[in-house]
Amino acid sequence: MAGPALDLGALLWDGACLPGAQIRIPLGMLNRHGLVAGATGTGKTKTLQLIAEQLSANGVPVFLADIKGDVSGIASPGAEGDKVAERAGQVGQEWTATAFPTEFYALGGIGPGIPLRATVTSFGPVLLAKVLRLNRTQEQSLGLIFHYADAKGLDLVDLKDLRSVVAFLVSDTGCSELKGIGGLSTATAGVILRSVTAFEQQGAADFFGEPEFDTAELLRQAPDGRGLVSVLELAAVQDKPQLFSTFLMWLLADLFHDLPEVGDADRPKLVFFFDEAHLLFNGASPAFLESITQTVRLIRSKGVGIFFVTQTPRDVPADVLGQLGNRVQHALRAFTPDDAKALRATVKTFPHSPYDLEELLTGLGTGEAVITVLSERGAPTPVAATRLRAPQSLMGPCPAAELDAAVKSSSLYGRYAQAVDRESAYEKLSAAPDAEDRSAAEAADRAAVDEAVASGEPSARRSSPEGPGEDASLVRQVVGSGMFKSLARSAGTQLGREISRSLFGTARRRR
Repeated sequence: MAGPALDLGALLWDGACLPGAQIRIPLGMLNRHGLVAGATGTGKTKTLQLIAEQLSANGVPVFLADIKGDVSGIASPGAEGDKVAERAGQVGQEWTATAFPTEFYALGGIGPGIPLRATVTSFGPVLLAKVLRLNRTQEQSLGLIFHYADAKGLDLVDLKDLRSVVAFLVSDTGCSELKGIGGLSTATAGVILRSVTAFEQQGAADFFGEPEFDTAELLRQAPDGRGLVSVLELAAVQDKPQLFSTFLMWLLADLFHDLPEVGDADRPKLVFFFDEAHLLFNGASPAFLESITQTVRLIRSKGVGIFFVTQTPRDVPADVLGQLGNRVQHALRAFTPDDAKALRATVKTFPHSPYDLEELLTGLGTGEAVITVLSERGAPTPVAATRLRAPQSLMGPCPAAELDAAVKSSSLYGRYAQAVDRESAYEKLSAAPDAEDRSAAEAADRAAVDEAVASGEPSARRSSPEGPGEDASLVRQVVGSGMFKSLARSAGTQLGREISRSLFGTARRRR
């Protein structure tokens, strides 16, 4: 390869490692996406670490999701030892203990890291419906709620804002607001309210709010020119897989909004590793899967490469898998008939090879993989069994004290550490002439919604007692008031009356 490339390891042939035959990925092909797959314990995490190190060394920023807490070691120099020396000798690697420039993040500040938050508005109805596990009809109703909030300038910053808008739209005061565009049934509203409440009780309220994270932070380089490695620490939220997998998709959707088209650049602007990828696709609606497919297809031309990491290629839908040009397949197990079927399906996804791939894939050792990548011409390379290089950073968790010090000393900590609760939809809808009456009315409305859901009664529409000549609804009063019109909003969060939304329904932020 004439241009810059990442060194993955040395060729394995007839059980021997050939250090003179190096397996490499052209740097310019990293935005053609990829897949890292293999059974538990075969070395997938170390492969991520190896690729991330070399990307950083070449000035390319990297995003890694650290689900088990063992990727954080990339911020610390590796530990010398006999095993590392042996592996380096086998593959012809000049190994030097090296730490890489790293930022640590945490969803909503749960766990170590700079808090990552998103507003409900920017998250959008499609992603939120996925994480709330709503059906297709409920997802469409949620989209209608978002549309109404956008049009009326009711900012959905956190989950209490969303709850208040839903409760208002099925109240006696607000039920007429959506009649012209389809309406909202009390039964559907009740399901959404219950889902949001359950979501909050799981601790998800911390993830939604302000200051909202600016995904442009992921594109930075360190002062020495190396790409910054952004590590999202997820060990503290492992029990919320739907949330963190969907939040990762929000990060990609937000990047998709803001990045310009660059075509085929000599190196990517960012490489994004999507660990535990099966969680993203499990239970996904057709609309959600279609949006993922389009995002993967289109974000390549904006200079972003995506690597999906999972146990078997079958975890990734065929339309997405077909766009992943670089493949690193670690060992697979065939202990059951289902395992054997998965093995045969995986073999069929590789180019023709002189290897017996079924036998090879079940016999690979830890830190070995079958690799095919795109050449500089964009054509798939022949399949190569490879013994992978050893990462130069620490192959284990970064010491807690070092991680905490890195977080507190970051230039981003002061910007994102403290949550802000400004005036938004909840406060605006609560601003009635008589606050006590309004509070009582809201309580009555919620009780009516719950009763309708519990009894299974049909979604009868309740009419507002106010006639055409009477006072406008509460929302019209709020939106039309002089105080509301005079509210100044920062350039980073202003919505206005028209919001462009992406494939996922996420809102474009005005910077």
